[in-house]
Amino acid sequence: MPAPVRVAVTGPAGQIGYALLPRIASGQLLGPDTPVILQLVEVPPVMDALRGVAMELEDGAFPLLQDIVLTSDPKVGFEGAHVVLLVGAKPRGAGMERKDLIEENGPIFVGQGQAIAEVADPEVRVAVVGNPANTNALIATANAAGVPADRFTAMTRLDQNRATAQLAQRAGVPVTEVTNVAIWGNHSSTQYPDFENALIGGRPAADVIGDRAWLEGDFITTVQQRGAAIIEARGQSSALSAASALIDHVHDWLAGVPTEWASMAVVSDGSYGVPAGLVSSFPVRTDGKGGWSIVQDLAISDFARGRIDASVRELEEERAVIADLLG
Repeated sequence: MPAPVRVAVTGPAGQIGYALLPRIASGQLLGPDTPVILQLVEVPPVMDALRGVAMELEDGAFPLLQDIVLTSDPKVGFEGAHVVLLVGAKPRGAGMERKDLIEENGPIFVGQGQAIAEVADPEVRVAVVGNPANTNALIATANAAGVPADRFTAMTRLDQNRATAQLAQRAGVPVTEVTNVAIWGNHSSTQYPDFENALIGGRPAADVIGDRAWLEGDFITTVQQRGAAIIEARGQSSALSAASALIDHVHDWLAGVPTEWASMAVVSDGSYGVPAGLVSSFPVRTDGKGGWSIVQDLAISDFARGRIDASVRELEEERAVIADLLG
């Protein structure tokens, strides 16, 4: 067998981590022939729960799982890591504004970025899930001295998957018929799920569905507010779907996108008028070797332009809040 890949995960005892870890151990992240070592990083008060999770992983007898490291020290957890999944973040509490959440999480991602730069594998790839994901990724990137910015991404694949499912349901087709769904901007309620470039069975989604009012209205708001709807329904935030989306995100990043493109939040190069340096979601293509490139020359209507610009403004506002953490 090939040498094992070291996968570090923060927040592994949380809901997303609990849904995520067995899928990594079973080979769904990196493939059925790639052994893994899980390096799990939790905060000290949760270490007992993490030990319980580790027991369950052991009891799963996963053939690809070669070792499990449990720690509360990022420098230990990220040591030699080839893939780092920054899932953990302080959740938004009662009465907290988004600005408060950004300020609370900022120092955490400063330290994690520094630890990645210090001890992770030189070819490390980092995916940020903990919210606010785009801005947390920006903080980690800025504090990972010497690590190329294109090694960091934030996950908007959950939003893409949600949009894909909504289009498929409306058209009455399997989700496999829906391709080229792009998410633009922030992983927040300002994001823009792009139906104008999406395809259903190879045809423009807008033509197949034939209901522009639904596409510009309920479709967009359903995708933007899906997380809140799930919290209202089950009393907890998305976990199963978030873990599934993270598997999709990293698999397609490292193995190559099987469809025309995938949505990922990456450091902007100025494409589509998004200011360079912001971590914003774009449609990207991947090369199967850990590289990615923003899809160019897509048609952006005036309707789409307004939606994208609104989400980018939010990202700029968030960057201003944490300016002192960016060096």
